[in-house]
Amino acid sequence: MARTGRPRAFDKGQVLERALLLFWSRGYEATSVQDLVDALSLERGSLYGAFGDKRQFYLAAVQLYWDTYERQLVAALEAGPVLPALREVLANPARVQEYASDVGIPLGCMIGNTTAELVPHDAEASEIVARSHARFTQIVADALRRAQAGGEVSRGAAPEAQAQLLLFTVQGLSLVSRAGLDTAAALAAVDALIDALRA
Repeated sequence: MARTGRPRAFDKGQVLERALLLFWSRGYEATSVQDLVDALSLERGSLYGAFGDKRQFYLAAVQLYWDTYERQLVAALEAGPVLPALREVLANPARVQEYASDVGIPLGCMIGNTTAELVPHDAEASEIVARSHARFTQIVADALRRAQAGGEVSRGAAPEAQAQLLLFTVQGLSLVSRAGLDTAAALAAVDALIDALRA
């Protein structure tokens, strides 16, 4: 009978979630394999066996980040009026402290951070980022199209252009938040943008 090996004594999904928070709070380059070993209480061999090298582990974490974000974005935009939901999406970077965990406080948007650290010299990272931006724009444009039809949002611009503006805004706020963000000023800017979209 062939040997199947000893089963893993950890939940891969839970480990990836904790690694995501560590990478998110420190960044790719500043997170060493030893940092991961210490924070996750796993041996190097177990990490390599489950996730591959640090880069593969990081990209898996980024994909998990986006998958979670996309589900939350779709749910928020389908739950009721679009503009209040979009305000919450844009305001999130100003409230990053709420995501603090025992492995650190997240800095900005993980997609934006990946853009800064790995794009364009890493093809896989570039693909994840491009796909995430395209999905954000598509999801938000679809919601804005519904909101235009319902009279909630101005018809002064195409939904795709409005969605692109919102993408640039949320990514910009996320980047600025890494250096410290004046929450009141950020929320005032968000409110100004939301008011401009209002019918």
